Amino acid sequence: MNEKKGILGYVILVFVLLAAVFVGSSTYIVHQNEYVTVRRFGKIVAIAQDPGLHFKTPFIDSTQSISAKVILYDIPQSDVITKDKKSMITDTYVLWKVAEPLKFVQTLNAIETRAEERIEASVYNATKNAISSMTQDEVIEARGEMLTQLITSEANSDMEGYGISIVQAQIKALDLPDDNKQAVYERMISERNNIAASYTAQGNAEAQKIQNETDKQVAIVKAEAEKDAAVLEAEGEAAYMETLSKAYDTEDKAEFYSYIRGLDALKGSLTGDKTLVLDKNSELAKILYGNFN
Repeated sequence: MNEKKGILGYVILVFVLLAAVFVGSSTYIVHQNEYVTVRRFGKIVAIAQDPGLHFKTPFIDSTQSISAKVILYDIPQSDVITKDKKSMITDTYVLWKVAEPLKFVQTLNAIETRAEERIEASVYNATKNAISSMTQDEVIEARGEMLTQLITSEANSDMEGYGISIVQAQIKALDLPDDNKQAVYERMISERNNIAASYTAQGNAEAQKIQNETDKQVAIVKAEAEKDAAVLEAEGEAAYMETLSKAYDTEDKAEFYSYIRGLDALKGSLTGDKTLVLDKNSELAKILYGNFN
């Protein structure tokens, strides 16, 4: 009896193991940011990209996982020649991903190292073509977004046949060879100094123009003011003379005015220690001797 139970337990265990193997052979899991290709006798019959549990034909179908993440690849430094035959050193990185897994498997067998070899060649050619179409000064001015767009666009056109999308191919460092770096820097400094001198000269010319115009306006305003002042002064003198004439238009007023003027003159003459010699007929003598008649 015990022997029968042992045999039955062994059979159940074998059955469970076979069921587990069967289930494991007929299912596969797709993770986030992943493609899974299903091959049957070496031919791709399905590509799954939705995360979760999927089914396949047991013992016949095989699976291969392919990353769908964006991958960073740092390309080694390389020399390129500009349109004006100047050598430059580029240091580039690439962000890429698998966009079409079927093409990726068919052309590169889903091997990342082979993919990066193709990407390196494609990005280098795109970089060389972009830089060789510009002078060195134009390359320096275009570095950044403009140069990135040019290289990324051309590299993408080349890599589409491999099911690869170049998200971004950017030059992280653009340098000059050591043998001509100093000469280029000096030329760039000289050009910037010339531009600065030109701006300074234009500014000085504009400032002088404004100063001349201001001086002209000041001279005009001053001349008008002096003219108005002269007119007002003349009018004041005329009014004064008219008032004076009216104030002393009789003999008595004239004599009183002469008397007052004489007193003022006498007061001015007698300041300090002085001796005053007068003609007996002078107005001052008349005042002093009370002879004003």
